[in-house]
Amino acid sequence: MVGMEGSELELAVTNVAHGGITVARHEGRVVFVSDAIPGERVVARVTDAGKAKFWRADTVRVLEASPHRREHIWPEAAHDRDPADRAGGAEFGHIDPAHQRELKRQVVVDALQRFGGVERDVEVEALPGAADGTGWRTRVRLHVDERGRLGPYAARSHRVIPVSSLPLATERLQKAAPLAEEFGGVGHVDVLAPSVGDPRLVVGEQAPSVIRERVGSREFQLADTGFWQVHEHAAETLSAAVSGAVDETLFDPRAANLDLYGGVGLFAAAVGDRFGSTVRITSVEGDALATDHAAENLAEWVGANAVTGRVERWLAAYVRDASAIERARLRAATVVLDPPRSGAGKQVVAALGDAAPAQIVYVACDPVAFARDVALLRDRGYELDSLRSFDLFPNTHHVEALGHFRRRD
Repeated sequence: MVGMEGSELELAVTNVAHGGITVARHEGRVVFVSDAIPGERVVARVTDAGKAKFWRADTVRVLEASPHRREHIWPEAAHDRDPADRAGGAEFGHIDPAHQRELKRQVVVDALQRFGGVERDVEVEALPGAADGTGWRTRVRLHVDERGRLGPYAARSHRVIPVSSLPLATERLQKAAPLAEEFGGVGHVDVLAPSVGDPRLVVGEQAPSVIRERVGSREFQLADTGFWQVHEHAAETLSAAVSGAVDETLFDPRAANLDLYGGVGLFAAAVGDRFGSTVRITSVEGDALATDHAAENLAEWVGANAVTGRVERWLAAYVRDASAIERARLRAATVVLDPPRSGAGKQVVAALGDAAPAQIVYVACDPVAFARDVALLRDRGYELDSLRSFDLFPNTHHVEALGHFRRRD
């Protein structure tokens, strides 16, 4: 509505929505409100009134606080700052950790019901770490403003907010972060604190170099510019969860087992470690450099293979061209997939449906995309057999899910 942006509204917040925002209503219209908690009454400033069905607003004052509200763990993101000056990346930092996990549980359950057609409850499991949900990030990207100062973006903005602290970061990363320095001529600086070796900076589009990460007794090599789980305990937690999710009664080590969106081979190695040296598994990854590292990381399994390719294209061609023998191996296969935030999608699920593997283990970083794929998989003959969820990103809205799917025979 013209003229409403910048106006302040008194709102009763009713529930949480996907994306780290809460829901209120004003004169029948939905208002998505940041920095609030369901059950609160707040004053919120309208930031976007351009949509007919909903507006967006930022909390500026709390009139009736939730019992789950606490002082924000990051002063530079707290609601007593002007919304435009709040650091992004800790949008649940004002909520008690246990209630954060409850809100995330609600988001996962609601997404499965609305988009997946599945009634399923789940516990969002905490990872080891500080009780207040700080000190877990081993990687952070800091952006550079026009004066060369470092900081995160403000929420839903490309405005850099200079900060003097990074409370979500591990102690090693906090000490390595050059927050007081200026960097001219680059757009961003990545700060990494890998589990093996010293912390390092990757400045701008710097050429990649090799780092190592330890998961249990195993080490993985990867590019410092490549993907790795951010929480210091995430790789170990997810490796154990993926390995444990595989139904051993359905697992055939000589089948055409697949690790899709395989990165540097983390989950393929988890399967190999559980089922032994005879495991045959192919890791498929679109990043050629990650594939090279996966080949090295999986070298001890003679039957392991790492290939570069866009998963939807590679899988469709593989299934289409498979011989009768290979199709039988596909039908006996276990497929692990860890797609990007957008999910696996129609093309990948269609190819999986044609391949008809015995079981699928799906690692998801977005509950809505996951729920949509749950529905697609059900249409292709797969039921969600079990579900777990993990709080890999405390003090943010992000939540991880892991589903096991069994083929209906």
